[in-house]
Amino acid sequence: MTGNPSTGFIGLGSQGGPMAERMLAEGYPLTVWARRPEALDPFVAQGATAAASPAELAAACDHVGLCVVDDAGVADLCDQIIPAMRPGSLLAIHSTILPESCEKLAARCAERGVAFVDAPVSGGGPAAAAQTLTVMCGAEQAAFEQAKPVFESFAGLLVLLGPAGSGQRAKIVNNALMAANMGLAHAAMQASEALGIGRKAFGDLIKASSGRSFGFEVYARLPQPDAFAHGAGLLAKDVKLLAATLPDSDAAEQLADAANAFLRAAGAN
Repeated sequence: MTGNPSTGFIGLGSQGGPMAERMLAEGYPLTVWARRPEALDPFVAQGATAAASPAELAAACDHVGLCVVDDAGVADLCDQIIPAMRPGSLLAIHSTILPESCEKLAARCAERGVAFVDAPVSGGGPAAAAQTLTVMCGAEQAAFEQAKPVFESFAGLLVLLGPAGSGQRAKIVNNALMAANMGLAHAAMQASEALGIGRKAFGDLIKASSGRSFGFEVYARLPQPDAFAHGAGLLAKDVKLLAATLPDSDAAEQLADAANAFLRAAGAN
């Protein structure tokens, strides 16, 4: 193969959109598809090609990235994508879904000679745009090496954690910890207010003290917990994924317990 591989991307929202833009900026030929054709316009204006269907995109690309919300969306698209992919191409799942779903997708890809990486991300759209996104990878070493140059267009940290599904396992624990930290921040802020300490002063104090965490910093910026309703909904999904993956785990239950006070306050469960 000469030059950059041809790439495709589906899931051009607040997370996937900046990732796709970085791929374009790094010189990767990019094909895009979306359920709403008008969502493709900004990417076409930057040089991407619009596909008429997921299968058309898959057939045209050496590397396909998928970043939709949940298992059902991934399954629906992969039923269209995988049969159309060429042997030697690669499928990367950037969505956060059940690890077992990725294991099954990896087996389906292997039957067609397609490489597979589950590669959920952390940092959000701004981190992708700044090329500092964290990518948690589950793959065979050869597939990881194949995907790495494309991932480096938007990533600051790439970690190979084990075989397919390992990236998802790490991501759902990470997100459950984030939700738990926000739950603890919610409780700490309520306690400080009950003791007559001003919210802003307490927030500034903790951010420079031993109790600090990224979850606390996010929580302290919120005027009310429900201002984080969209993000909380995604965190609630991931806490449930952890419970489904480790149904009898005391550790998973403890994370969920810490998370749920904040998630309820934010209207997410």
